[in-house]
Formats: sequence, C-alpha cells, structure tokens
Amino acid sequence: MTHSNDEGIEFSGLIDLAHSQVGGRALLASDEFFAGKECLLKDGRGVFLPDEYTERGKWMDGWEPRRRRAPGHDWCIIELGIVGHVRAVNVDTQHFLGNHPPYASVDGVYAPGADAETLRDAAQWTPIVPSMALKAGSENVAVTTTVGLWTHIRLNIYPAGGVARFRVWGDAARESTEQLVDLAGLGQGGLALCCSDMFFSPMNNLLKPQPAQHMGQGWETRRSRPPTDDWVIIKLVVPGAIEKVIADTAFFKGNYPDHGRIDALFWPDAPPWALVRSEFWTPITDDVTFGADQPHELHVHSSGPWTHIRLWIVPDGGVSRLRVLGTPSMETPGQTDPLINRINAMTDEDALEAFGRCCGAQRWAASMVSARPFSGRTELLGEAERIWWHLGDGDWLEAFEHHPRIGASLDSLRAKFGATAELSAQEQSGATEASEAVLQALAEANTTYLDRYGFIFIVCATGKTAAHMLSLLESRLHNEPAYELRIAAGEQVKITRLRLEQL
Repeated sequence: MTHSNDEGIEFSGLIDLAHSQVGGRALLASDEFFAGKECLLKDGRGVFLPDEYTERGKWMDGWEPRRRRAPGHDWCIIELGIVGHVRAVNVDTQHFLGNHPPYASVDGVYAPGADAETLRDAAQWTPIVPSMALKAGSENVAVTTTVGLWTHIRLNIYPAGGVARFRVWGDAARESTEQLVDLAGLGQGGLALCCSDMFFSPMNNLLKPQPAQHMGQGWETRRSRPPTDDWVIIKLVVPGAIEKVIADTAFFKGNYPDHGRIDALFWPDAPPWALVRSEFWTPITDDVTFGADQPHELHVHSSGPWTHIRLWIVPDGGVSRLRVLGTPSMETPGQTDPLINRINAMTDEDALEAFGRCCGAQRWAASMVSARPFSGRTELLGEAERIWWHLGDGDWLEAFEHHPRIGASLDSLRAKFGATAELSAQEQSGATEASEAVLQALAEANTTYLDRYGFIFIVCATGKTAAHMLSLLESRLHNEPAYELRIAAGEQVKITRLRLEQL
C-alpha cells in the first residue's frame, strides 16, 4: 500500500475497479442535493475552494446529500468499470470536516447490464464491508475477505454526510478466450507490477481501457540526470503469444521518449523483485524511434508464449497507452526443453538427490522438489534463487559445508564430497595449473579466512585462475562477518545455477 498526497492511498498489485478512467459510473443516489455523485469516481482526493458557493449552498468536490431529517440512510449505486473481485475500499472524506458521515458500509452484486432501477428495487446485494467507522477529512480504508465477482457496488452512509472520493481496489475478472485480445489490458486482468520511475503519473495508466484525455492520464517519468533508461514491467492477463505491440504517445509532445523496445519472459507468478533483477529477459522487438503524440507499432519477432513484458523507453518521458495484442496459449517453453522435462519427470526421491548435488542445503533441495513442475529454465533458475534467499543463515552454512577448500586436490575432493566431487573439480580447474607459491598462498589465506568467519571461502570458481581467486579471497578478508556471509551466499547462487544447468 502506498500513499500520494494528490491521489491518496494506493494498493500495489490492485486496481481501482470503479474509477471513471476505467469506465466506472455512479448510476443512482438516494440524494445529491449539495454535490453530485459523479465526483466520487474522479481523480485525486478532491479540492476545497473556501469562497465557492452555489445556489444550494457551499460548493464541495464530492458527493453530499442534504441533511437527513427523515428515517433511513443515504446510498449511491456504482457500476464498476472493470468487473472483478474486491479486496479493499477507501471512503475518503477529504475536506468534509463537520459534515462527514460517521459510518459506512459497502455491498456488491453481480448483475451484468442491469439498469439503475432494477439494481435499486430487485437486486440481491451481498455485504462486502458490513460496517466501518469514518473519520472526518480522512482516507478510511477497509480490507475485505468476502469472496465474489461483482459488476456493481452500493456505498451506504449512515445516516448522511459528504464523501469526496470512493475507491474500490481489487483485481479484474479474467475472461476465457482464444481470440486476439489485449493481453496487457487492465480491464482483463493485466497489471503493471513495477517501474523505474512514475514521478508525474502512475504506471497502470498505460493499461487503462479508455483512451487518455490528456497528458496526465498516461505514464510519465521525471527527467533523468544524466540521461538514462526507464522501464515498466507488466504482467499479462494470461500466458500468451504476442503478435503486435502498440505504444501510443498521445498528448506527449515535448516530453515523449526518443525510442523504445519490448522484452519478454515466461515465469508464471514471478515475484516483482525477481523480475527486476532477472537475467532472462528476451528482446522481442527491435528498437523503435518514437515521435510526438502518435501511436507506434512495434513489430514482434519472437511471439512466445510469454507471461510478462518490459517496456524500455530511452532516455525518459511519457507514454499514454500500451496495447499488447495476442492470443492466450497453453504452451510453455519447458515442453521442448530436455532438461526441464527430465527434472519434472523425476520421482521425488530422485529429484531430491539431484537437487542435493546442486546445493547441499536440505531445505533448499526439498523446496525445489515441491516447486515442480517448472514451466521452463527461467522459472527453474528463478525459483532456485528465490528459495535460496528465503532460507536462513544455518541453511547457507550447511550448503557451504558441501564445498571443498579452493585448491584442494582431486583425491581429497573424492574422499570428502563423493557425488559433487567431479563438479567441484571442474569448477576449480583454474587452481590446478597454479604455481606452488600461489597454491601455498591460497592454502594459508583459506586458513585465515576460516578462522575469521567460521566457514570456508566460497567463490564461483568457474573461469577464474588461482591468482584471481587468491586476490578475491584476500580482498574479502576485510569484510565484516555478516556482510561476508551474504557475499558467500551470493557466490553459492552462481554455483547452484551452473550445476542446475548441468543436471
């Protein structure tokens, strides 16, 4: 959950299903004497103009019925712009200080195409948030666990008062189709997960179904100093084969990017932080030069299937809308990969033994067995690293115990480490051609390292000479113990990856 003074609280990973920019509409209200219901779904948190009045009283940027003198309470029925599952609501009483409602509740119904009168008189509403106390001039947030798919929401306020904005945070329902669709569309369940920057406007604007009405409704990054690249990562609605990508710079005239491209990968349910640092992105379009205020088609030369895309813009600027046209696909990259097929087909016992040869931490190996089947190498290697970094120090030390000291003889490798001996010998082949002086220095430095940190020196030795490893060892002896443990754990990640690819 994040907070912006202009836009208010936002829930990362969710979208506002009711916002006017995604097609949300306030259909009917019990009363709107002082201020209209349509304001509930507008941008921002509302503005306050102290000297602005209408013939009915003080002008307010929100929904405000008259003071209730008769029994009952006020309500407003809203048609969601995106049909979906509600996870949280935000009843914002910004600027309503002496005239806010003290309580509210929220109901939902699934009634596609129903008109306002039918919703008022015949719908069977389900409580989503049964009751919530409201503070004056505040964002009032409630998280719900009520399960359901909703097309309409009813906001009830008790007994009356003013509400500036109403947000309905959730995720979109995903339609089953084999037709050409916008695989990144916000209305179908696409989602912008993370980006390098969104100083001027949020990243999910890119995926909204309606065309932008002005520059502020796109995605715009700040001016980079010095000039660099910006990017946004988008989770597709479903895995799909991409046929065409359209990046529209509508309304960006002096601040559009110079050029851009699209990368993609296949890793279902990948955590955003892992996607940011992943090495497995594949460019699927050439670099395209952008122009001001116009759509640009990026021709796809590798259709996939893919689960995520990354839009690069160089060096910075704004893009109004991004459309990723393609078809859902049941295929996975691993279906044609002998390594993935072999790992997925192993018995649990064989898989545990195989993963144990790659990394000696038992909990890591067991978690890798449970993580099967893998959809491809990206998921295999990505999950291997994700699981590793969620283990504890004891697991890391256990893995280190399955490594020989750098420079150990092949005979000692065989005697101590059995199944991993040949792998270790190959990885440390650079040490076998070293001079006696370098090997002696390695042995002495290893002893010093072990005495200082309590575990042996771990380094991904592949491709490194003995002299290079000695230099690394001597430099790492200056690290604080806690920091050095994480450095060693990072080297274990590299070693494990190489071994996984050799299974």
